[in-house]
Amino acid sequence: MATKIPNEFIEKGFEYPEAYTKIIELNLTDFDFWYIMSEEQALKRLTGLRQRYPERYLVPFARRDDNDDIACFDLSEPDKVQIIHDFASSGFEQRRTYKDLWEWLKDAVNELIENNR
Repeated sequence: MATKIPNEFIEKGFEYPEAYTKIIELNLTDFDFWYIMSEEQALKRLTGLRQRYPERYLVPFARRDDNDDIACFDLSEPDKVQIIHDFASSGFEQRRTYKDLWEWLKDAVNELIENNR
């Protein structure tokens, strides 16, 4: 779990949702295609996202293994999960929005099940 969020995010009021803390406490971190990034991975991606998409305040927390999709919290809609196709041209990075972390988690687990049946 990334805890060293840059001050600019903290000053804008970013806090990890309770659902995120819960899935970390339960060690629900690997869903085959999706996995929760380590603090080092998440901070490296956060730095890159700030450079590639400076108009957005994205906090990455999970990565998809088979492509450049990452799951992020966005300060403009902190309860939602944004799926970002990292390295896409600015304005074309948005893949999907989930209403909350639980909806994203449900999809990640369902995909795990479907691909391993």
